[in-house]
Amino acid sequence: MYSWPEVYLPKLSNRFLVPELSLLNTSSQKVEKLDKKSHYRMYVCGITPYDATHLGHAATYLTFDLINRYLRATGANVDFVENITDIDDPLLERAARDGVKWQDLAQSQIDLFRGDMTDLHIIPPTNYVGVVEAMQLVVDAVQKLQAADTTYLVDSDIYFTVRSDSEFGSRSHLSQDQMLTIFSERGGDPQRTGKADPLDALVWLSQREGEPGWPSPFGSGRPGWHIECCAIALHYLKPDARDEFAIDIQGGGSDLIFPHHEMSATQSRAMTGQRFARTYVHTGMIGLDGEKMSKSLANLVFVSQLIRNGVNPMSIRWALMDHSYSADLMWNNSILAKAEKDILRLQLNLARMEVAPTDSVINAVITSLSNNLDTSSALKHLYAWMDATESGHTGGEAGELARALDTLLGICL
Repeated sequence: MYSWPEVYLPKLSNRFLVPELSLLNTSSQKVEKLDKKSHYRMYVCGITPYDATHLGHAATYLTFDLINRYLRATGANVDFVENITDIDDPLLERAARDGVKWQDLAQSQIDLFRGDMTDLHIIPPTNYVGVVEAMQLVVDAVQKLQAADTTYLVDSDIYFTVRSDSEFGSRSHLSQDQMLTIFSERGGDPQRTGKADPLDALVWLSQREGEPGWPSPFGSGRPGWHIECCAIALHYLKPDARDEFAIDIQGGGSDLIFPHHEMSATQSRAMTGQRFARTYVHTGMIGLDGEKMSKSLANLVFVSQLIRNGVNPMSIRWALMDHSYSADLMWNNSILAKAEKDILRLQLNLARMEVAPTDSVINAVITSLSNNLDTSSALKHLYAWMDATESGHTGGEAGELARALDTLLGICL
């Protein structure tokens, strides 16, 4: 599946040193430096295409865009794979509710998402893969789990034995009771009769009446959620069997820590013998005016609607960067209003013939980003530079700063 147009990244001058990137690793619960490498493998979980693209999506994909940009600025190559969960219960339910074909609903939302990512200046994935087009990869993955003797049948559905991985639970750090509660809330079926363990994960659902199905050696059906991502990641990111870890970075919103990322990692390890991701990076949730932002509350803020209302996409980027990526954010109109003023102010300062020194601010932005993607600190350095410029300080190169902000922060004015 095609993604969206490639993004041009201006090259940083060699006089700017780009140190190793440190990130908060959910698995270790510590901020850790990524190993210095010439090639990184990054997998980010994509949308289920029935409500794209709300601010929660935007915050997540902005975060991994910043990581992608920073790693590329070190001179490394980044293989970045993102999936689309274009067959899933919520998609089927929404299509039935609205009286449309699930395929048409998915396509409309994927197209909308592509446009939003283009407007937000997000680097497209190396491979952008829908589950439907990857169905054979999923079937192959299920067969590998069967060969590893880690699956069993409940009626005609196939389940994976999560305790076959001795490290199950080590990435999410939850108690059994917490896992059971969250599993039930996020698509799991802990109460199903016949399961060996209530946390065991569905990997193949036999076709139900009125629902789509795909042929397989196990009968017509469709995948469970978690097997889709590890099948796609392992195929397209081509792990090095000599490495302890299959990939470098697994990313997504904090709502994916459990069960999705825990289950995907567990199934991947059963297939390959490797630990799945060296670093797990998760973004905070977005709320609105004091309430959780959710589909059920019908209070989602959509990127496309903001842009249709005349909001500069760079203002959305700026607003989302003015807080820690891993912290929850309570959104309100004043956040966006402030960002719009800041972007206009930056644009006016970069258009000046004489500006304050720029090497120091570029170095400060790089240092801030290297420290667990501290975008708030990076923006504070830009505020100080604008203050200095407006106070009459000179000696800088506005064009070089503009190019650096495009490369590092994705701010393209």
